Amino acid sequence: MPVAVPPRRLPAVLSSVLPWVGVAAQPVVVLYAPMAETGGGLGFGDWWIPMRYLLPALVVALPAGLLPRRPLVALGLMLAGATVVTLTVNSAEASYLSDIWYLQFLVVDVTVGVVTASRSRRLALPATVLVLVVQIVVAFVNPGTDPVNRAVLSILAIVTAATVGSSVRARRRYAATLRSHAAAEAVTAERLRIARELHDMVAHSIGVIAIQAGVGARVIDTQPAQARAALRTIEATSRDTLAELRRTLGALRRPASASSLDPTPGLDDLDRLVAAGADAGVRVDLRRVGRAEAVPDDIGLAVFRIVQEAVTNVVRHAGTDTCRVVVEQRADELGVEVVDDGRGGPVGGEGHGIVGMRERVGLLGGQFTAAPGPDGGFRVAVRLPLPAAVTR
Repeated sequence: MPVAVPPRRLPAVLSSVLPWVGVAAQPVVVLYAPMAETGGGLGFGDWWIPMRYLLPALVVALPAGLLPRRPLVALGLMLAGATVVTLTVNSAEASYLSDIWYLQFLVVDVTVGVVTASRSRRLALPATVLVLVVQIVVAFVNPGTDPVNRAVLSILAIVTAATVGSSVRARRRYAATLRSHAAAEAVTAERLRIARELHDMVAHSIGVIAIQAGVGARVIDTQPAQARAALRTIEATSRDTLAELRRTLGALRRPASASSLDPTPGLDDLDRLVAAGADAGVRVDLRRVGRAEAVPDDIGLAVFRIVQEAVTNVVRHAGTDTCRVVVEQRADELGVEVVDDGRGGPVGGEGHGIVGMRERVGLLGGQFTAAPGPDGGFRVAVRLPLPAAVTR
């Protein structure tokens, strides 16, 4: 049974072998190129006229296949071939010699630009100086006319090629630096997102567990039924928190292209927060106003986490047993308000709850307000714009 050749292997082999085939053929072309002007000894008949320029062109074209991987080697072979052909052409036509000189060395000058763009200055600068010196020497050794003009043209061409190559190299380095900074910022943003998720998730659950554990410890001897209820609340809250932690860690371990099978918390899960608040001793009055349509997952998750953090703050800091949550969905905007009638007070500088809520709203292009109420208590208000796809 014949063995099938992998479809991608053959092009890779050809791309590696063909450049060296051109390098192997270059000495043969260099040998015959000096005779192309008269066609003597080549046996091309009437075809010798186009060969006058084709063979010298092949001298600098055959090593070009090495430019992507070995540009310095390609430049050296081109320079050597052009020098040998220009110095060994035996012709009385000065114009032909000038044509060959321009044809070959201008290609070499372009290659100088490629080398400058793809290699460090430590390697590119000596190569550029070597090419310039060789071209000037050949311009004066060649018996053709106008050696000064050709030398000046060599200087201008090489300086231009080196300048363009340096500019390309600088732009590549700048682009690489931008990509590196973007990658670093993406990593930092992802770390902040993970920290925010874990804070919002764990802080709420630990707050409920701490309150219920305190209640259970106080009434375990006098009111066993209430102590058992507190323990059940602690168990349920712990299980929910562990499930969310598993979901978060699982999302981090999955490849970016893999889709999550677990639903993302959203507006439909706000009732869970109401029940958790009640377990912690705070009655949460949840009101939904306006349209009842699905919103994007990122907006739904942001609302869920913001309400979760706000209710947690009421449980831990407000000193009240009630709070109100209003979710108002309009045609182009989703509003969320969490208000309590507790102790109030200024926004503290410690902790990450308020900061995390503000960051979530800022990432979605919304408006965030957190401040004590005029008559006491505390108010958290959020306005999130809805995309057109949701509001149509």
